[in-house]
Amino acid sequence: MIKIGITGQDGFIGTHLYNLLGTKDEYQRIHFEDNYFLDEQELKRFVKECDVIVHFAAMNRHDDENVIFNTNIELVKKVILAMEKEKVTPHVLFSSSTQEERDNLYGKSKQKGRKLFEAWAEKNNAPFTGLVIPNVFGPFGIPFYNSFIATFCYQLNNNKKAEIKNDGLVKLIYVGSLAEFISKEASKSSSKIRKVDVSYDFESKVSEVLLKLEYFKDSYIEQGIIPKLLDKNDINLFNTLTSYMDFNKRYPYMLTKHSDKRGDFVEVIKLGIGGQVSFSTTVPGITRGNHYHTRKIERFAVIKGQALIELRKIGTEEKMRFKLDGNKPSYVDIPIWYTHNITNIGDEELYTQFWINEWYDSEDPDTFFEEV
Repeated sequence: MIKIGITGQDGFIGTHLYNLLGTKDEYQRIHFEDNYFLDEQELKRFVKECDVIVHFAAMNRHDDENVIFNTNIELVKKVILAMEKEKVTPHVLFSSSTQEERDNLYGKSKQKGRKLFEAWAEKNNAPFTGLVIPNVFGPFGIPFYNSFIATFCYQLNNNKKAEIKNDGLVKLIYVGSLAEFISKEASKSSSKIRKVDVSYDFESKVSEVLLKLEYFKDSYIEQGIIPKLLDKNDINLFNTLTSYMDFNKRYPYMLTKHSDKRGDFVEVIKLGIGGQVSFSTTVPGITRGNHYHTRKIERFAVIKGQALIELRKIGTEEKMRFKLDGNKPSYVDIPIWYTHNITNIGDEELYTQFWINEWYDSEDPDTFFEEV
């Protein structure tokens, strides 16, 4: 088992990588907290425990670029000093950026940081991988900080006008793709010093990304229609947009019931995409689920009976709870990286319809069990 630690574990990319590694049996995650940089003994203990260190900790934005540069270099030097004092040579992976090529101090700090690690690795005959990463997007990024897509998603979900400052072509990688790539790099045994240009998922103009997100908002948030998602990049953009919704305000989403002497009729889901529809009955007091998905889009619709749906974001403790009643049909859509369950809290059998955007594949189920 590979012992792996992530500086910047609680940051945008660090959180996704940490959670992904938790789904893989070959890794043991070594916990890291930002205050270790202020405690030499804790930082030395951390580097000593790790077979692999992924160095994400960095400052991205500040009014004074010199603060960005000095902070990022200081963090690199502290990691190097801790390793030298403990005389350890873990495989270090450093997240640099395509901004190395640009004339700004953030890019220069990344380039110099990579060079410092390379010098340490050469001096100590240690493995080092410098990752030059394109623009990263995905769920839970901080608006106005991590990426323009995070900003657009926040603005669209809050009915604010999204503005384009520079409509250039941008190379983009989904944070899940990046985390998967890093996990594979971390498992490689090597004594070499390498610089790796991380491939991007797709390239697009900023305006084209915004148009797509606006289409997703109009279809899904305004009309309740699952939009046409043409490929994995569309799915990743859609999941990013929906991660910024206020779930407590949206759910349960009430459906319209049409009743006459024949009985009731309810339109449960309108699709611009395929997938799989399932139906279940659940006896009183029974709970289904307690698992999460990293990519699948899923809907739980209660048709008959009473249900409690619980959600909890992986890595957090706060739970969201939604009560649904088949007398007033409604649904809850399950966001990625939220463990979830459904419990029959009524006295009669519960009827639930499930939709998910891809067929179940036992070889790649994208289903990880964790109690809500």
